[in-house]
Amino acid sequence: MIDTRRLRTLRAVADHGTVTAAAATLHLTPSAVSQQLVALEHEVGHRLFTRDGRGVRLTAVGTIMLRHADEVLAQLERAEAEVASYAGGEAGEVTVACFATAISAVLAPAVAALRLKAPALQVRVRDVEGDQGLAMLLDERADLAVVVEYRGWPDAADRRLSRVPLYAEPFDLVLPDDHPLAAGSSTTRVAGDPVTLTGPEGEPVALADLESAPGTLAEPGSEPVALADLAGETWIGPHPGNPIRDVIAFACEQAGFTPEFAHCSDDFRAVVALVGAGAGIALVPRLALRDMTLTGVTVRPAPGPERRVFAAVRRGAAAHPLLRQVLDTLRAIAPA
Repeated sequence: MIDTRRLRTLRAVADHGTVTAAAATLHLTPSAVSQQLVALEHEVGHRLFTRDGRGVRLTAVGTIMLRHADEVLAQLERAEAEVASYAGGEAGEVTVACFATAISAVLAPAVAALRLKAPALQVRVRDVEGDQGLAMLLDERADLAVVVEYRGWPDAADRRLSRVPLYAEPFDLVLPDDHPLAAGSSTTRVAGDPVTLTGPEGEPVALADLESAPGTLAEPGSEPVALADLAGETWIGPHPGNPIRDVIAFACEQAGFTPEFAHCSDDFRAVVALVGAGAGIALVPRLALRDMTLTGVTVRPAPGPERRVFAAVRRGAAAHPLLRQVLDTLRAIAPA
């Protein structure tokens, strides 16, 4: 009989590529992880991993076992969800891994709404970068993750996950006020004015209307800037590995050039401050600019890049009544 705990170990080692990294995720010693793998190989009767440099890789049998492990683990999630539903599922705790902008835009309002309609449900928030939430979810350090789609994102065929689209937002181009392209703006901003989401007549734009809103941040009359016109500029953006940098780089590559990132920060306030200091230009997700005080910069729309945000849970868990309440509330606040 195969021990399901060893299947989780198999998945962790396959995800992280080394016994040491898997051990840290599972809160076990590397020796304990190695012993579980040896025991699993004994149960299966075949080698599951082979050494690959400093790490390990799956054998053919290991790949077969991993596919079945995903099915078994998903079925266990479904069983837990069904039992919780039978028991009522009104009380409990859900840990959500989410990046900062989405916490402000959708998760914090969802928490406030859940406190009123489901007071026995406790939501624990973990602030992580947009590409780290999935790792926490798959390592079972979170029950739900709000994440950004990026190159390398597990696609819809990934058998470990169920994902729910939440919203998509465009990027805006942030320029120093004295930049030649800043002159194309039809609106002059006083330094330090707060930025707000507005439509073409100056009316507030809700998050749900982002995709259809023809206006832009505080500059409803501004003409979009073609990305091709930004080739050769000095760029300010996130560090390598941040999915937002990947989205920006891909959009620029589609426009025919590779952006040169001279300054890096994962904090969009720092990015905008550097633009205001004349250090370069930046593409920033529109919601990240909401409620931000802008000094010495002009914001113009930039067609092309878009940040798509999803909620993800482990496959089989979406029917859990507590997770279902959180997912339904997130969707109501930020419809796709």
